[in-house]
Amino acid sequence: MVKRQELDSAGSKFTQVLDAAAKLPGVRINRASYLRVALKRHCTEEQIAQAIAESPAAAGIPLEIIKEVADTSIAYETSKATGASTLAGLPGGIALIGTVPADMAQYMGHMLRIAQKLAYIYSWPDLFADGGDEMDEATEGILTLFVGVMLGVQLAQGGVAKVSAMIAAQVVKKLPQQALTKGAIYPIVKKVAGLLGVAMTKKVFASGVAKFIPLLGALFSGGLTLATFLPMCKKLQGHLASLELTKPGHRRAEVPTVDADRVEEAADEHVHAAN
Repeated sequence: MVKRQELDSAGSKFTQVLDAAAKLPGVRINRASYLRVALKRHCTEEQIAQAIAESPAAAGIPLEIIKEVADTSIAYETSKATGASTLAGLPGGIALIGTVPADMAQYMGHMLRIAQKLAYIYSWPDLFADGGDEMDEATEGILTLFVGVMLGVQLAQGGVAKVSAMIAAQVVKKLPQQALTKGAIYPIVKKVAGLLGVAMTKKVFASGVAKFIPLLGALFSGGLTLATFLPMCKKLQGHLASLELTKPGHRRAEVPTVDADRVEEAADEHVHAAN
């Protein structure tokens, strides 16, 4: 059993890697630009405009198109991850990484890119809406959960599902700040970060990314990125596709308005009951 203090310390190390990766050039995806380019071959201008203003689901874009776009994005990002070029090698990259292992930050950067693309095509709001250089806590929290889903942390799946439900219920176009930073989802985020960080503390910071959990074993040494990165992307894709938020015709106007505080209080009660 991992002690609480060890989880907290490990979670801090994971957050350090996440923050460093998010600062690498090219990691942040512009939601509007991505949706416009990704949907232009499949949708009318009116649909694209509504997808950007609201969501692809609200625009009524069929699930088969959503899946095709997601598959295309996964294929593209997988090819980038398997290529010789590294985000860490771009101008300013190494300086931003600091004490974080360069290969780990680079790989995490690829994970964050595909996580954003999948989130946007599956009708999530802009994860970097503030446009600042630093990630806010809510964005950090949801990206932690997305990475957790990709790496098979079951607790992360529940956290993502709860956040998705809150976005729908609160009729908002942004992440639920309170829930992710000090409310119902925050304890889940901390636990997931700790679990991911424990593996990194024992493996990555000791001997580099090549020994970071079995899933990433031969990442940069055996040319097996295709066999590791692709399944992780598919895990996140499958989970996001299963959520009600992505269903065509799911329009915010059709969802009853629910008081945000009551939603979070109910979710808090559920989390405490589960513990």
